[in-house]
Amino acid sequence: MHTTRHLADFAQDSARYILERGRAAIAERGVFRLGLAGGNTPRAVYAAMAAQGGADFPWAKVQITFGDERCVPPDDKDSNYLMAKESLLSAAPIPEGNVFRMRGEIDPAAAAAEYEAQLAAVASRFGEARYAHDLLLLGLGPDGHTASLFPGSVALDENERNIIPATGPKPPPQRLTMTFPLINAAREVAFLVNEAAKKQVIEEVQAGDPRHPAARITSATWLLGF
Repeated sequence: MHTTRHLADFAQDSARYILERGRAAIAERGVFRLGLAGGNTPRAVYAAMAAQGGADFPWAKVQITFGDERCVPPDDKDSNYLMAKESLLSAAPIPEGNVFRMRGEIDPAAAAAEYEAQLAAVASRFGEARYAHDLLLLGLGPDGHTASLFPGSVALDENERNIIPATGPKPPPQRLTMTFPLINAAREVAFLVNEAAKKQVIEEVQAGDPRHPAARITSATWLLGF
């Protein structure tokens, strides 16, 4: 099932939606497990979250993960962590221990195994077979990819692991990514898309077009800025 929301102010309205979901999760389960999307689109959304939440939002109860990461150091301009740090993590008082960073600067296989173990430990404490995000944010590429799950990639066929190394078509090519089993275990997935040029691919994904990796996500909310 797909729900589409056309937002008058993409960053502000998306931030409001995310924080509302966060308050509901904290009220129900005591924690808000939020997965962040990378790339450039979410930057303004994350900044708006920090500003809107201010001192009133229970940031200490937020747990952050990343849908994918480029295999670069955390201070590299291509790092998804750096983007999130600049826009959200340095502006909102989320405890450092609540931010689960993919270590893109070490061997990809070791980094994937490390992140897998970190998520498994949390899932075990919650009595879950697989880590369950309250809200997992994702982007969408013009080729229908999401996270670092690209058309034709062997990563698309992974059905056991939660985090694996992957290769992208653009530099830096080496990535770490969540897999579909982990993505589809989320209580809610929300796509953040602010480009009208992607309207056709969005419609194809929602229709289940098998050419697009994002079509393998079983249910999603679409937050659109057009």
